[in-house]
Amino acid sequence: MPRTAIVIDSVADMPLDVAAQHGITVVPLQVSFGDQHFRALTELTTDDFWERMVRPGTPMPTTAAASPGEFKVVFERLLAEGADAIVCINVSEELSGTVKSARVAAAMLEGKEIHVIDSRTASMGFGMLAQMAAEMARAGATGAEIAAMVEDRKRDVDLYVALDTLEYLKRGGRISGPRAAVGSMLSIKPIITVINGEVDRADQVRTRAKA
Repeated sequence: MPRTAIVIDSVADMPLDVAAQHGITVVPLQVSFGDQHFRALTELTTDDFWERMVRPGTPMPTTAAASPGEFKVVFERLLAEGADAIVCINVSEELSGTVKSARVAAAMLEGKEIHVIDSRTASMGFGMLAQMAAEMARAGATGAEIAAMVEDRKRDVDLYVALDTLEYLKRGGRISGPRAAVGSMLSIKPIITVINGEVDRADQVRTRAKA
């Protein structure tokens, strides 16, 4: 394996087979539907998630950050397998406590070179940073060099998401029922982004084609 191991959390939305191709290790968050709890990607695939979401009567899902212990187990395994350093890139701290867990785990392994980075973004916004980091790792870059690159290039990432339906904003309490109904009739498509680590509205347009 490369001297520097690359770790992300499952909020990167990177399929496990893609992560494996790049030599990236994924630490899953917990996804809960009511009293049913799953580890993202490993116990609940993306297809399974959306199948549950559209099922009538399904409660809105919630997520929980991976624990420090889960990160520690992953870090220890990678070090035992020969990694000299670890670069762990996580979803924005404003959106999840995941990066805090990773920092606690790194502190538990005193003396080991573990760089924990708050990406300040989400989804493949930091998945792409991880892919770049993995390329550098395969080329023999040090952990410090890779971490410096990620810290520098994360400022170049702009993430935009066009929402095709207002249903889940309504179910999650983000907008009222009447507002969602009017928006649906007018085919309103909100476009959201992540600014300074937090979700913000970038625009809203009518029709999917314009979005």
